Amino acid sequence: MVAWNGRALVRASSEVSVNAEPKRLEQALDYVFRQPDYLTQALTHRSAGGGHNERLEFLGDSILNFVIAAELYDRFPHATEGELSRLRASLVKEDTLADLARELELGSYLILGSGELKSGGYRRASILADALEAIIGGIYLDGGLERAREVILALYDARLQTLSPHVNLKDPKTLLQELLQSRRMALPEYHVVAVDGAPHEQCFRVECRLSDLDASCQAEGSSRRKAEQAAAKLMLGRIKRRLNG
Repeated sequence: MVAWNGRALVRASSEVSVNAEPKRLEQALDYVFRQPDYLTQALTHRSAGGGHNERLEFLGDSILNFVIAAELYDRFPHATEGELSRLRASLVKEDTLADLARELELGSYLILGSGELKSGGYRRASILADALEAIIGGIYLDGGLERAREVILALYDARLQTLSPHVNLKDPKTLLQELLQSRRMALPEYHVVAVDGAPHEQCFRVECRLSDLDASCQAEGSSRRKAEQAAAKLMLGRIKRRLNG
């Protein structure tokens, strides 16, 4: 049984909410659920047991991709298929979704199992991104495609306003490699330092090392690829300052 009591969720003892009243989230989204159970499900991580958000996440992911693709198609009539694909990828990737979720303070509303709560799951990018997609799925079921589209475009408004199909959208690993090659330096080496968490919720820590600069840094991600990209992004910023400073 679920009940909102002030700023805390009253649930079975093995399930824990972070603290925030969901009405505030509805205000931030500019959408009030006619069936609040959709919002509760969207905010419920699988660590909290049954009724979690994975099915809604699946639905929301498809709706998000469609709405963003349609908006980009209309907004950039002269962009190529490749440019539109890169723009869409930049908008629907985990990092962007997690940033949007943080802007909504979504971590404050999540319903997590006690283990995830203690380990800081409400800050984890993958959990935040999945929950936002689940909310989109819930809005679609509760209010239809047009309302889901309105919410998505409102969330992305600032990013869409500054978007250009001609902006360099290469990923950090590619940019780092190209920078090093342009200076005839050895390519970076990536090593997995640690893997933590359950099989379905793993967290990878990866080290990026540059032998020519005797430099290294580490970053985390929900997959090895994402951790490598995060480490490359950190390293790219460091060596740009070092090489140009």
